[in-house]
Amino acid sequence: MKKIGFLSFGHWSPSAHSAARSASDVLLQSIELAVAAEELGADGAYFRVHHFARQLASPFPLLAAIGAKTSRIEIGAGVIDMRYENPLYMAESAGAADLIAGGRLQLGVSRGSPEQVIDGWRHFGFSPADGESDADMGRRHAEVFLNVLKGEGFAEPSPRPMFPNPPGLLRIEPYSAGLRDRIWWGSASNETAVWAAKQGMNLQSSTLKKDETGEPFHVQQAKQIRLYRDAWREAGHARTPRVSVSRSIFAIMNDEDRAYFGRSDGDDQVGIIDNMRAIFGRSYAAEPDKLVDELKADEAIAEADTLLLTVPNQLGVAYNAHVIEAIVKHVAPALAWR
Repeated sequence: MKKIGFLSFGHWSPSAHSAARSASDVLLQSIELAVAAEELGADGAYFRVHHFARQLASPFPLLAAIGAKTSRIEIGAGVIDMRYENPLYMAESAGAADLIAGGRLQLGVSRGSPEQVIDGWRHFGFSPADGESDADMGRRHAEVFLNVLKGEGFAEPSPRPMFPNPPGLLRIEPYSAGLRDRIWWGSASNETAVWAAKQGMNLQSSTLKKDETGEPFHVQQAKQIRLYRDAWREAGHARTPRVSVSRSIFAIMNDEDRAYFGRSDGDDQVGIIDNMRAIFGRSYAAEPDKLVDELKADEAIAEADTLLLTVPNQLGVAYNAHVIEAIVKHVAPALAWR
């Protein structure tokens, strides 16, 4: 059994060919798609976070709105760039959104992606400490965030508060119990996957990974997941961790699907991103029976408990609901995911 959700990059463009032509369009359509996905039986609605871009940026208003409009589906991010985040303010926002959603938030965080601007986090008021890289700063922010989510008091109360305080040190409010166990780390390397396991975070692994062995993408990703689980066991955490992988998967059900994705490239790609040799996982696009055979051979999907389907949000809510439905109802059952 696997949980199946969607992952949207939230692109918008004023192009006449786009169904999402403004920020308002993409935000409102994201809510509509989450509602539709829940009705179709999908398990998760996840959204990428990119600053200084025509994409979704601050996630918590959107996640809270989806939480208020849905009742069952998991709601998450994949991923929030921690270089840009004030961990305490983020804990307040996350706690509020999780309470609105009834404890359904699944937050992916990470060091982040290549940026639209030079050192964009500096514009948000953050700079690495002496001897730190920006990646180090992102991990430090993540550690503070995780610590605050434990709900323990740490701030000395004022002797003359505006409102009466409970006894002892004060914690960040609102506090949402259980959210600490629903934080995921988006990892592009084996090393950071092991670090995430030690920190007690779930693992998100996307369609991009550091090329560490030259093997096919899904093989490298499966090895990353196994290393993560080994490190989790060695750390002695009490709960069972969750692991998600992202894939571009399109079942060719009609002529429209064939026009969009009938010529999709079925090979991994290798390139340089952020001075790192990276391997990009292939897309899957075929008739359902052929798709089932191809997906059976994907080792990383087999290792993961959660699959996030990347959706082309600029094609509109109705088409993306069709994409999700085709996988949930026509492909997943044949693979025993449902």
